[in-house]
Amino acid sequence: MSSLVHTIRSAGEPFGLNLVAAVPVRRYDAVVTQPYRAAALDAKAKSIVVIANGGGALWVALRRHAEHHPGWWEREHPLDDFTRTIVEQEIEPVMRQSRRRYTMVFPFMSGTATLNFIELGKVAGLGGPSILGVVVHPRFGPWIAFRAAILVDELIEAPGEAAGFDPCPSCTQRSCIAACPSAAVAFPSGWDIPRCLAYRIESEPDCTPRCHARVACVLGPQYRYPEDELAYHQRRTLAAMRPWYENNLKPPGRPDTE
Repeated sequence: MSSLVHTIRSAGEPFGLNLVAAVPVRRYDAVVTQPYRAAALDAKAKSIVVIANGGGALWVALRRHAEHHPGWWEREHPLDDFTRTIVEQEIEPVMRQSRRRYTMVFPFMSGTATLNFIELGKVAGLGGPSILGVVVHPRFGPWIAFRAAILVDELIEAPGEAAGFDPCPSCTQRSCIAACPSAAVAFPSGWDIPRCLAYRIESEPDCTPRCHARVACVLGPQYRYPEDELAYHQRRTLAAMRPWYENNLKPPGRPDTE
């Protein structure tokens, strides 16, 4: 592991940003389409450092932060805002001290160029593909998320634990398939998004607090997110996908689902 990657991980780990890896820009650019290539953000960047959380430590840190900052949960995006706060207060000072030129990127940026964080996480070795529609990690299973990236003007290659990880083809249990009440998870086809979304909106509210298939994954069950975090992400995901349902799936004449 490069010294920079190690230092960034040491700065973020106390707050749950405990997965860090780096990949040369050329390797990332080779797997994404033109709008997501690194040059749109920093034409001189040579590598990308990816920062992620594994398990529920980030959420626990957010709870502590919110206790000392009244009104934090009333923000529109409390988790994203907390992530940015930690990156700016704990990780950016590391970058400034290193005297490296860098560009900070977040997956929740809007209205500007960004990176394809899913493909970035895969090529950096922080997550492998799964039939659940999320990436998976050898230790944390499906309980990871990509939170930030740093474009740097130095060539660094420090792959994570999930380099080459592709567990679903050899999984003998596939308990996620039986756990999905809408039969929206299958092998080898993977996650059927329209089927999942239609079920969640039209038929059964019990998917609101958690994704049953994700919870049933045999990888990393001890790192599962806390119940309130599961519900938080489920609500956000459904709210983001609802417009697509309204425009593409809603049967004619069906009343609004808000």
